[in-house]
Amino acid sequence: MRKRGISIRSREDAERGSVAAEFALALPAVVLTLLLGAGALGAAAQLVALQDAVADAARLLGRGESSASSEAVVTASVGGARVSSEARGEFICVSAQIDARVGTFLRVPLAASSCALAGGI
Repeated sequence: MRKRGISIRSREDAERGSVAAEFALALPAVVLTLLLGAGALGAAAQLVALQDAVADAARLLGRGESSASSEAVVTASVGGARVSSEARGEFICVSAQIDARVGTFLRVPLAASSCALAGGI
């Protein structure tokens, strides 16, 4: 329909493309959320592996193994871990730290520690 040389478009024509524009605005946020969620799950898995390796290392030291072998257990499970051990009374305790990467720019420090009875079986 024309009125004085100006065309009047229907409502559907005026809203054409709005869904694509809304999708283009929402897609980066959805992708970023999914990537950060996957990175957080990866960091949680690294923390579980670190805790398990530190517990194994503490048990090794408690049985009288060398500190080099206990450090090797931790670094074999989680690469790049910084390992330390100390005696606390009748216990031998092992601690380890790593910097987990969530995405490209975000680093999260993770730490785990475990103690075992010295002179154990």
